[in-house]
Amino acid sequence: MRHTSPRALCRGRGRPARTAAALTVLAAVVLTGLQPTSATAAPRSPAVPGQGALPAALSPGEHAALLKEAAEIAASVAAQLNLDPRELLKPVDVDKDADGTLHLRYNRTFAGLPVLGGDLVVHRTRQGALTATRAHAAPIAVPSTTPVIPATQVMTTLHAPALPRLVLWAAAATPALAWESVLVGTQDDGTPSERHIVTDATTGAQLYAFEAVRSGVGQGQYNGTVTLGTKRNFLLYEMDDTARGGHRTYDLNHATSGQGSLFTSRSDKWGNGTPSDPQTAAVDAHYGAAETWDYFQQVHGRSGIRGDGVAAYSRVHAGDNYQNAFWKNDCFCMTYGDGAGNAKPLTELDVAAHEMAHGLTAATAGLEYAGESGGLNEATSDIFGTAVSFYADNAHDRPGYLMGKLLDLNGNGTPLRYLDRPSRDGHSPDYWYAGIAGINVHYSSGPANHFFYLLAEGSGPKTINGIAYDSPTVDGKAVPGIGRENAERIWYRALTTYMTTTTDYSGARAATLQAADDLFGPGGDPAATVAATWDAVNVTG
Repeated sequence: MRHTSPRALCRGRGRPARTAAALTVLAAVVLTGLQPTSATAAPRSPAVPGQGALPAALSPGEHAALLKEAAEIAASVAAQLNLDPRELLKPVDVDKDADGTLHLRYNRTFAGLPVLGGDLVVHRTRQGALTATRAHAAPIAVPSTTPVIPATQVMTTLHAPALPRLVLWAAAATPALAWESVLVGTQDDGTPSERHIVTDATTGAQLYAFEAVRSGVGQGQYNGTVTLGTKRNFLLYEMDDTARGGHRTYDLNHATSGQGSLFTSRSDKWGNGTPSDPQTAAVDAHYGAAETWDYFQQVHGRSGIRGDGVAAYSRVHAGDNYQNAFWKNDCFCMTYGDGAGNAKPLTELDVAAHEMAHGLTAATAGLEYAGESGGLNEATSDIFGTAVSFYADNAHDRPGYLMGKLLDLNGNGTPLRYLDRPSRDGHSPDYWYAGIAGINVHYSSGPANHFFYLLAEGSGPKTINGIAYDSPTVDGKAVPGIGRENAERIWYRALTTYMTTTTDYSGARAATLQAADDLFGPGGDPAATVAATWDAVNVTG
């Protein structure tokens, strides 16, 4: 295990063909006028990524400086991209490659109105050449920015608690003036709900809807004795990991809202390995946050979820018998219930990492939590939850490709999800099909999870860390895999550099192919394996 702040010894529970619609890349255009700035199975291929395309480690100060630069050059970039003069670019994230290439992620406004589905990523080499990846290529052209349908009518029709905001809906072939409403409530399982509904401001028709609260499911955590980052505050120790951006863990004490009370201890020894001590769940959540922070920093050079060196925070003991966990972007926090009988806290390591990865997606591609993009959002969290479990290599929770394998949510000892064959959960499809956008995002993640496993390990039967897997392909053709670490690098680069809010499965194929070309060189075996692996889950070029 990797720990950088050994402050407290604690116990957890129990046992120790790329399409233009998919990815619009202005690759042939060189724009001028901007100045450049300075423990798994063996891989099936000896592929080693080129150093130039790997992410550069940015300090929070460097990240902030690049964001400031992105804002300063936004008007020039907009002009070079031939955007309408009424369109303004607002930077939301910046990544840098080892060779100095910058990836500047922007949201747009049009005549002062937010543009939904209008996000883009500008790629700038050290020589000043620019290309762009757009969520949608259609130019924004609306006859008027004055709505026909009044805001009060939309509010009344939807029984919304507040007036909607006027926006431009650009995630369609024809952009439209629209109202965005937010309905606040509770989902069927007790998870908070912030449902966004986009209504055509001219016709009143619903254009789109998505859920803003990203949720996962699971029960329990078995990390054994682990080392935590804590802080001494006079006579007490606090669950405040100052070495990792100040991540704090709070006790909701079965409330459903609020921040809760910060966990403290006089001895700096936390938990007893059972639910009888409220600190036990906090140990597991705090440990999961630390391992996730370390993974993204050490493997991908990212300092915190947003790259700004600031940690999210965790809340445990949410609700009563609440059998879920969720990420909420407006509080920048993870929340965990205690499960059935308040006896199985939902804090297994891969589940904790899963929730934090929702924050990463929100800070980068922003994949909308509906349709195919919602499935890719969930899959991204499963992928990085799995990656963190391998990184931590906790002997009490063997790394593998079975999500939540210690949770027993189903009551029969089975895991939540199977990345090698998603359909084993009884709901998730192994392969893409037309209409997959209409199913629950926790299930439409299946083909992407399957893709990642196949890309990491290859098809067919094998045993990894004592766990047996047998991954099929849609056409029965074997795929070799390129090794888990390479698969992680490809997905991370695709997410942070090429995916946008409305990326679908076709777009994910294009994004990962471009990422493979960047990392391993165009036209090489890794890119060919990526293409064959998408074919194997029925996402064809």
